Amino acid sequence: MSRIGKKPVELPSGVSATVSGQTIEVKGPKATRSFTATDDVTIKVDDNVVSVEPRGSSKRARQQWGMSRTMVANLVTGVTEGFKKELEIQGVGYRAQMQGNTLKLSLGLSHEVNYEVPAGVTVTAPKVTEIVIEGTDEQLVGQVAANIREWRKPEPYKGKGIRYKGEFIFRKEGKKK
Repeated sequence: MSRIGKKPVELPSGVSATVSGQTIEVKGPKATRSFTATDDVTIKVDDNVVSVEPRGSSKRARQQWGMSRTMVANLVTGVTEGFKKELEIQGVGYRAQMQGNTLKLSLGLSHEVNYEVPAGVTVTAPKVTEIVIEGTDEQLVGQVAANIREWRKPEPYKGKGIRYKGEFIFRKEGKKK
């Protein structure tokens, strides 16, 4: 039994959901998002509450039950509040700046890194050592943050690199003479 799947997803005021077949479409103040569930679950909308039920007791149906409920909850959160990831840059000379739809990163490489921001995500650099990624799709926001971080992951000796805000980097001791 899925403990997450049992919980209904409440729709806040200003948010509406419609189900057609296996596709649920959620409209809110920020955007309109949709999710297509597998045939293993049934999605119902009743009085500002979305519930997900499995269509059997197979292992796959139980897996899809919890996952589908979480996807619906993420749709509701995305169209009301949105998702946000914050990155910090540490290192001498490491900096970031936005130019149009391109994020320019100076990361100690022999060249500047130009990252084209995909549609559906807004990237800002309030300071030269901070990057803020916002959007309505949690998966896309997380993927963009991971792609930017991939250019220079934090290293364990000096801690230089791009890290998530609040991320702890286990530091190693250097060589001894």
